[in-house]
Amino acid sequence: MASTSETPTKTQARSGQKPRGYEFGGPLGAVGVSFGLPILLCIFYFGCNDITGCPAPSLLSLGTLKLENLKREVGWPGLDAFFTWEVTAWMLGYLLFNLVLYRVLPATEVEGTVLANGGRLKYRLNAFSSSMFTLAICAAGTAAQGAEFPVWTFITDHYVQIIVTNTLLSYALATFVYVRSFGIKPGNKDLRLLAQGGVTGNAMYDWFIGRELNPRVTLPLIGEIDLKQFAEIRPGLLGWTLLNFAFVAKQYRSFGYVTDGILFISIIQALYVLDCHYMEPALLTTMDITTDGWGCMLIFGDLVWVPFVHSTPTRYLATHPISLGWAGMVLVGAVLLIGFTIFRLSNSQKNAFRTNPNDPAVAHLKYIETKSGSRLLVSGWWGVSRHINYFGDWLQGFPYVLPTGLAGYAILAAGTNAEGAIKMVDGREVVQGGAKGWGMLFTYFYVVYFAVLLVHRAMRDDEKCARKYGEDWEKYKKLVPYRIVPGLY
Repeated sequence: MASTSETPTKTQARSGQKPRGYEFGGPLGAVGVSFGLPILLCIFYFGCNDITGCPAPSLLSLGTLKLENLKREVGWPGLDAFFTWEVTAWMLGYLLFNLVLYRVLPATEVEGTVLANGGRLKYRLNAFSSSMFTLAICAAGTAAQGAEFPVWTFITDHYVQIIVTNTLLSYALATFVYVRSFGIKPGNKDLRLLAQGGVTGNAMYDWFIGRELNPRVTLPLIGEIDLKQFAEIRPGLLGWTLLNFAFVAKQYRSFGYVTDGILFISIIQALYVLDCHYMEPALLTTMDITTDGWGCMLIFGDLVWVPFVHSTPTRYLATHPISLGWAGMVLVGAVLLIGFTIFRLSNSQKNAFRTNPNDPAVAHLKYIETKSGSRLLVSGWWGVSRHINYFGDWLQGFPYVLPTGLAGYAILAAGTNAEGAIKMVDGREVVQGGAKGWGMLFTYFYVVYFAVLLVHRAMRDDEKCARKYGEDWEKYKKLVPYRIVPGLY
């Protein structure tokens, strides 16, 4: 294992990498993200709960807050309840199920982009059929058992334990690939490479960022698996969809009906995931695959952060049912359509140009040719901004949260008969009261965090391109001056 006292320059020089500075706040930032974000997710779960309210009542009066009252309001189970072997077994079973589908279902095999060593890895693509197969099983189970289908009840009954288990699995995987990366030899026949940003010599930071670019393992009966490609869009994105549908089922169990708001979010997010799976070849040209190492940052993001943050609005609506009506549906639908159109068409155009620049659909596009031989588009979607796909992706995130409205609710005892209350099947009543608006701290968190993520990612990509293309990148920026939002940023 590399010494943590080595300087980035020494370690990178020995690995054949160009010097590159720390990102995400360096080692301290790596600690904060790796161990702070799981705690934040648990805070979100307890702070916006189905026992007393969202936020919990005591959080609205911080000046008089008492820990014992807060623990009662959030249904604090004690630390020993955060982890169970039963949940661990089921999560491992879920990963194994996805691995089996990866191997047994028909697939297309393609080559990835050219690596720094001149080679190209082969990828097996069948994420779309795998997800459709899984969703078909869940649909059949729901048709047979309704909202009591065990997959749905297991998810909602063990929500926080699933967060903890997946977090621990992320740590374990990150440690495995980190240790294993020290066995990479220059010129190896397996085309294994170290990631440029993950060989700083600081163990914590490299564990977080990822030392190896595209780690692969060979499993009995399953065969070779590209761990990064597999984790990027399979268990986590599909899990996001399953979480949403579990909360739809919970809303039905709690109120005896399902609202258009929670259905809208669940369906459009499912379509987003399925579109991503259908467009799986485009994944191979993204920064995650071509540039970033596979460490805790990506692993935790794939298995924990994305599914649990993105499904927060449906978790909220499972306890506070809101109906959009036709006018609301049209409004959020229009925002979705605009965002999706920008996102899908821009990515398709980029992928088509990279694959075959002579394709009639993209042959008319203008570009500048760099000294390295790469071509940078300066017309079409990519002449509008350097990351126009990020803008579309952010826009289509708003319909995920808008159905929660001015979020916030309190849960009152049965028989309270509060004015305007929504009654649960068990008689409890849900009202907004003084909590109105405060729940937005939870339900709208996604679009705020996503904006920060996209801006940071755009900055990282610009820095990478500046190193790669030099003065050609400066010429390009003059032709395409905006990073993400045309006319603004």
